[in-house]
Amino acid sequence: MVKATSSGQEHHNPGHQHPHDTRPAPVRAGVHDHSGHSGHAGHTGHDEHTGHDKHAGHDPEMFRRKFWLSLLLTLPIVATSHMVMDWFGYTLDFPGMSWVGPLLGTFVFLYGGRPFLVGGVREARDRAPGMMLLISMAITVAYVASLATSLGAFDLDFWWELAALVTIMLLGHWQEMKAIGQAQGALAALAALLPDDAERVTDDAVETVSVTELRVGDVVLVRSGARVPADGEIVEGAAELDESMITGESRPVSRTVGERVVAGTVATDSAIRVRVEAIGEDTALAGIQRLVSQAQQSSGRAQVLADRFAAMLFFIATAAALVTFLAWWAFGNLDESVVRTVTVLVIACPHALGLAIPLVIALSTAVAAKAGILVKDRLALERMRTVQAVLFDKTGTLTKGEHVVTGVAGDGIDEQDVLRIAGAVEADSEHPLARAIVTAADRRSGRARASEFKSLTGRGVQAAVDGTTYAVGGPALLRELGVEVTGVLSERADEWSGRGAAVLYLLRLDGPTAVPAGAIALEDEVRPEAREAVEQLRAAGVAKIVMITGDAEPVARAVAADLGFRDGVDEVFAEVLPADKDKAVSELQSRGLTVAMVGDGVNDAPALARADVGIAIGAGTDVAIESAGVVLASSDPRGVTGVIRLSKASYRKMIQNLAWAAGYNVVAIPLAAGALAWAGISLSPAVGAVLMSASTIVVAANAQLLRRVHLNPTR
Repeated sequence: MVKATSSGQEHHNPGHQHPHDTRPAPVRAGVHDHSGHSGHAGHTGHDEHTGHDKHAGHDPEMFRRKFWLSLLLTLPIVATSHMVMDWFGYTLDFPGMSWVGPLLGTFVFLYGGRPFLVGGVREARDRAPGMMLLISMAITVAYVASLATSLGAFDLDFWWELAALVTIMLLGHWQEMKAIGQAQGALAALAALLPDDAERVTDDAVETVSVTELRVGDVVLVRSGARVPADGEIVEGAAELDESMITGESRPVSRTVGERVVAGTVATDSAIRVRVEAIGEDTALAGIQRLVSQAQQSSGRAQVLADRFAAMLFFIATAAALVTFLAWWAFGNLDESVVRTVTVLVIACPHALGLAIPLVIALSTAVAAKAGILVKDRLALERMRTVQAVLFDKTGTLTKGEHVVTGVAGDGIDEQDVLRIAGAVEADSEHPLARAIVTAADRRSGRARASEFKSLTGRGVQAAVDGTTYAVGGPALLRELGVEVTGVLSERADEWSGRGAAVLYLLRLDGPTAVPAGAIALEDEVRPEAREAVEQLRAAGVAKIVMITGDAEPVARAVAADLGFRDGVDEVFAEVLPADKDKAVSELQSRGLTVAMVGDGVNDAPALARADVGIAIGAGTDVAIESAGVVLASSDPRGVTGVIRLSKASYRKMIQNLAWAAGYNVVAIPLAAGALAWAGISLSPAVGAVLMSASTIVVAANAQLLRRVHLNPTR
């Protein structure tokens, strides 16, 4: 007898039920109920208590509106500033001009500066000074000084500087928030797998009801092509269930009376009746939702480097301002002490620092988009440069998720005839394996004409070709007909099964007698670019390549060998359920490895959210895409190396910009304080403002160099 496939599942005949050996349905994954997720709605995606991300309830659109309106109001303030007019040698004079700065500047301060003022208050209250407190301190000092000047107390023209400062900060935060990924759509995408309605079977009819109306014990009709509305047990019929989105199993699984089915899976070929056993939060799909939620909540959010600089700068600026005031006051010059103190506090405001990271983020995401890489989460991009292990889902990521004919053998007939006849028998089937055989027949030998097509439920199909009846099926058909495969067919089948291929047999039927005429091997096709992706990752310094799959171990081993995995270095996780994928990521992380997970299915969503970096294949599901921080729109796994390259380049630019911005403050603050006044060297507010602008221009120009980074996977 031919062996069952090494995956522990009998390979089903295309379009019909070739029952698998009993593989358990997915267990409910949600052990702990963490309803809701961390989400990022309303803020920039960082922890609520970190730095300048204290804009709860705000979004990029809010910052966009505030920026454009503040910019429009800043232009007349700048144009009517006596300081600016002196710089550029022009004059303006019209009635009420002296009120342009105070009126428009006050509006910009209260309207555009409000997010920073609120964030600064929160940082002060939480005793966690950062960017928001630094910005709010600077704009408040500039506002008070300018207002005092307008009232005749000082001679400090800071209205234009105040407005420009608020506008630049709004631009930076708008660009930053645009670049940060939002993951709250993951749970909604999971929920979308469930149908809105179900067909509930009553005593004498079938009624359409909302899924929310289903109760445990109800019997529902699931038609061919429809999704199962709730976890349950089949009470009538048999069908091939596409469970790939839940379990990761690449082949449709045969389910018959007495076997469990899972909400969200699809009956591919036949109608079944299912008795509901779990609804709502008790379903396996809800368990996956909870895993995604839990993983998102537990994902560490690194403190942004700019916030660290801002926190240090806050203390430095505050101390410098205090020392400046006391020192100049001690020399008996109170007016000069006030002017110097205000200048220090305003110059300390992080113009360049506030743009150092947002500009790099905005440009890096634009560069990535041109290469088919969508960066949804800024922190994921930052972490990618440190990744030590890349964990690939097999089906749909390293492989195409579509079976192809990889071997044909004949007994008494040649291989061309095996394909020609098998293609004819399978021509009326819609099953994925049937499509693979028909496609191979059309390409290699052409199909014969078949008639008298008949489904052999749970076993295969049969049809008449050239006056002879043939059947195509898997081990279940062989067992029913009492056929033993020997000789060359047995040898080839053992070889194919040993590497995890599905094996279907062509049988010639003569009354009750069935004679094996041929065998066909079908395998999930490895993406040609996947091998190159593995090589590129090694060249990029990734220490370990890992593959994870719901398929059996022989299948996984065969694919790993094809991809060139290294024994003792790279790893393979096989026969895993959704919870196992999540745990596999945690296991790798527990070894001290920084892990990037690459996947495309619902079953990958918890692992994508758990990983240090989640990378979704763009052709995959909405759930996987929403759970990931980076999306490869081209479905090319070589794009992972491009993400690493971009991460390293953008990090370099961030560090360079931060160093420049911080360096500017290190030099400017002492000069603004008058530390070298004894030598005749001082920094006036006007010169300080020029240096601020120059610092911002340098940061912006340096960030533009990111456009030179090439992310094309063929490079």
